[in-house]
Amino acid sequence: MKELKSLPAPLFRDPIYDGATDPVVIWNREELCWWMFYTQRRSSDISIGVSNIHGTKIGIASSKDAQKWLYRGTLPNMDFEPGLNTFWAPEVIFAEGRYHMYISYITGVPTDWNYKRHILHYTAKNMWDWKFESILDLSSDHVIDACVYEIEPHLYKMWYKDEKNNSYTYSAISKDLYHWEVLGAEITDCAHEGPNVFEFGRIKWMITDCWDGLAVYKSEDFTNWCRWGENLLQIPGTRKDDTAMGNHADVLVHGEKAYIFYFVQPEFTKEMRESHNTIMTYEAAKTSIQVAELKVEDGKLICNRNQEVYFE
Repeated sequence: MKELKSLPAPLFRDPIYDGATDPVVIWNREELCWWMFYTQRRSSDISIGVSNIHGTKIGIASSKDAQKWLYRGTLPNMDFEPGLNTFWAPEVIFAEGRYHMYISYITGVPTDWNYKRHILHYTAKNMWDWKFESILDLSSDHVIDACVYEIEPHLYKMWYKDEKNNSYTYSAISKDLYHWEVLGAEITDCAHEGPNVFEFGRIKWMITDCWDGLAVYKSEDFTNWCRWGENLLQIPGTRKDDTAMGNHADVLVHGEKAYIFYFVQPEFTKEMRESHNTIMTYEAAKTSIQVAELKVEDGKLICNRNQEVYFE
């Protein structure tokens, strides 16, 4: 039997701009390996305002064993209008015989936050060649960070951040993944982003990035959520480049285990986060992708980010 090695920390850093954020990990059925999609922030570029968080593409890294990740480039042919535009926070699932991507989008390269944001829908038969389907008609024109989960056979639910409505999590429902009916606000206890829904330990979970670690919620029906337990990844870790709060995470339930993939800005302090006048230097902006194992103990979701992680 092959001896398992613990996964490295950091798990991955973007070799072009050193700004990998918002990861999502999915099995590539054609290449028979794991793919990581992520927002490719331009951390090493000069920043005017928040320009290096915009003008971003979707980066790709692949791995056979989750140990060593190979940068594969960025998704081609994603633009549906002219110019250099902004793509954030991919959500990728395989459903109804093809891949579906829901991605946050901003026209152009803003230097501030005061621009409309939308969620776009793409489909593909492989994970390279994506077809633009539509701009989703949701609860406002400032929506980002889609998460999609099949809550019943052929019934899909989307959760996303609505920045025009207090930065709460709103939801929508669909039977075909193309047409969505908005249901309304679902998580309203605090402002947050990056909702992620999964089932683990026979419990329905949601995590959100509340900018103080990741808030945890549980539900019996994918609709009525209760805040549950302590925030995850709130306390900085001790592994290499894991020395700050965890941000915008994706959870992969694999067999009997669950793994949380998240990004860290190792040198971006809480004081910098709270100051709107922070100059985003390369040192402050650089990121790392990390992974940790989730466990359920006494009905609570817990994560020790300092423990070694084994992936079979």
